[in-house]
Amino acid sequence: MRIITGKYKGRHFDIPRSFKARPTTDFAKENIFNVLSHHIDFEDATALDLFSGTGSITLELLSRGCSHVISVEADRDHHRFIQDCLKKLDTNDAIPLRGDVFRFVKSCKQQFDFIFADPPYALKELPTIPDLIFEKGLLKEGGVFVFEHGKDYDFSAHPHFAEHRSYGSVNFTLFT
Repeated sequence: MRIITGKYKGRHFDIPRSFKARPTTDFAKENIFNVLSHHIDFEDATALDLFSGTGSITLELLSRGCSHVISVEADRDHHRFIQDCLKKLDTNDAIPLRGDVFRFVKSCKQQFDFIFADPPYALKELPTIPDLIFEKGLLKEGGVFVFEHGKDYDFSAHPHFAEHRSYGSVNFTLFT
């Protein structure tokens, strides 16, 4: 896993082979961040990374200048890996939380400039996540929510739908 651009550009982190996480590919990550550069200025933005997995998106957000990133990951080993990566970067701008994303979202009182969610594609609650984000008011006015999902989902009828991008088997829906 590598950081694409920003102050930590080119830093590599070796993901243990035992991990169950499916990290967003460098190709897909680079392309979606190119699209996002037209929608949001990451410098000093606050961000939320849900279903953080390896922490790849959290690290990319920090590298691009986000002032504060909360990452939420349920798996103990993945959470520990994210903590280790943050220690290697020697940054205190991220809070890696270990816990259930749905519980976190339901109790969160903070708003974010940017939200990224990459749930397991087979998660039965996957289609409910965009509604939950907006019902709980987690996205600031003018903010962007990026939802990574499999090809079987279409969110174009959602009232906050902005656009859809596909890179191979990786699909991103942007909401505003």
